[in-house]
Amino acid sequence: LGIGAQGLGGLTTVLDVKILDYPTHAASLPVAMIPNCAATRHAHFTLNGEGPAELTPPNLTEWPEISWDPGPRARRVVLNTVTREEVASWEPGDTLLLSGKMLTGRDAAHKRLMELLNNNQPLPDGVDLKDRFIYYVGPVDPVRDEVIGPAGPTTATRMDKFTEPLLAATGLLGMIGKAERGPLAIEAIRKHRAVYLMAVGGAAYLVSKAIRKARVVAFEDLGMEAIHEFEVQDMPVTVAVDVNGTSVHETGPAEWRKRIEERTVEVS
Repeated sequence: LGIGAQGLGGLTTVLDVKILDYPTHAASLPVAMIPNCAATRHAHFTLNGEGPAELTPPNLTEWPEISWDPGPRARRVVLNTVTREEVASWEPGDTLLLSGKMLTGRDAAHKRLMELLNNNQPLPDGVDLKDRFIYYVGPVDPVRDEVIGPAGPTTATRMDKFTEPLLAATGLLGMIGKAERGPLAIEAIRKHRAVYLMAVGGAAYLVSKAIRKARVVAFEDLGMEAIHEFEVQDMPVTVAVDVNGTSVHETGPAEWRKRIEERTVEVS
């Protein structure tokens, strides 16, 4: 099938399959089949009314030391000063390291923004989207000395219906989310010479380590779906849809299909 990690293609379709009861994802049904996901979190404890649950944290020495090197081809981008000309030079599949300020917003915030725009009302103070990037995320509240809790991207296709009107009305430059975009969103991105960047799904805690500052700027009543302003440093993303509307979720699988055909062996 040529389906690999994040739907970008590959020679291996399934690496492993986990069958879980009561999976921890909020959108899951009581039983879930999860292929190729290393982000499985499953803790067992008993509540008997005698006090809080006691969970023993894992021994971190049992995990290997990992050093991250973005590689020489990664491009550093300063969001506060990035221009449309610079964005136009990005190609599908490019790795970017984002630094600077971005806004956040997912389903509920997008709905609020569109209600304001449709009623010719101004957007809240602090929500000027012109030439800015919006990250599709609902971050978890911070604990102890955290700047913000886990802040992984949500599935971008749920924002597809908002993409054209938001790009047209606000001058938004780019969006950051998880997985692919649908045809309507891709056409809107091409039309407005915007860009869609893909963050790493399933690594919410690691993404949060790139966030240096965070504050709520609008719709505080929405809780984790409020609009935040993040200041990030070297947040890794991949160019998933460029200004010409070329999507890696189309070119990637096509490339792997070609490679798989070249590896086909006829058995007589």
